[in-house]
Amino acid sequence: MAGIRFAFIKRNFVYICLVILTIISLFPFFILLVNSTRSHAQIQRGFSAFFGVSFFDNLAKLLSNPNMPVVRALFNSVIVSCMSALLTTYFSAMTAYGIYMYHFKGRTTAFKVILAIMMIPTQVSSLGFIQLLIKIHLIDTLAALYIPAIASPIVFFYLYQAMTASLSYSIVEAARIDGCPEFMTFNKIVIPLMKPAIAVQAIFAFVGSWNNYFIPALVINSKMKKTIPILIAQLRSADYQKFDMGQVYMIICLAIIPLIIVYLLLSRNIIRGVSVSAVKE
Repeated sequence: MAGIRFAFIKRNFVYICLVILTIISLFPFFILLVNSTRSHAQIQRGFSAFFGVSFFDNLAKLLSNPNMPVVRALFNSVIVSCMSALLTTYFSAMTAYGIYMYHFKGRTTAFKVILAIMMIPTQVSSLGFIQLLIKIHLIDTLAALYIPAIASPIVFFYLYQAMTASLSYSIVEAARIDGCPEFMTFNKIVIPLMKPAIAVQAIFAFVGSWNNYFIPALVINSKMKKTIPILIAQLRSADYQKFDMGQVYMIICLAIIPLIIVYLLLSRNIIRGVSVSAVKE
């Protein structure tokens, strides 16, 4: 009887902790929504848990700001993030498949070199990256923001680990015996089996690209090619007399909407991506 009571108390304690952590996690989003409905003067007066009436006024000011092409920036960020997620997951899966399935000379060395590249910060290679973009005439283009996503050592490593856990050699060998071309085997058999793991990495790649400020700030110069993080930084660094906290919270509110949509569409694959398994040897 005492054991049952202890288990009941322990379970309720865990639920209470989870509820508290959930409230703490959602509290910043609540503040963001509240402040997006308040004016600049109201926000300066401090915290408020009540919604204001300036939501549409802040939205109108933001959309009518000639220096803030918000709609265009949202479109640019969606294109760059979607392309980055697509390219990084597909080509990383292809690289992981090649190293996992083919036993060639230098296979271990290639694997170690790719992992070593993970240790190199983006800032270290940024100068050479900019010089390369200038030589191939990709500076100030959106393509310069998503084409480099083809090479992603972190995504490669995750998908390689997922393949070792869920992709059986016998499935691929059976497809080869049946005469299925290698490229078709990868697209028709391997990709569907790896779909949960790929979906997880697609979420991370989309969010990472959406929030990326460093590279776009170096590459993009044209106003109509800027992404959302650049506009947020530009709006926050505006002159004090023109600074409007209502617009800042509004643009941040608009910026998180695509992230929420992507998460709701693909979040069910997160747990499946960890626990997915296929036919084993």
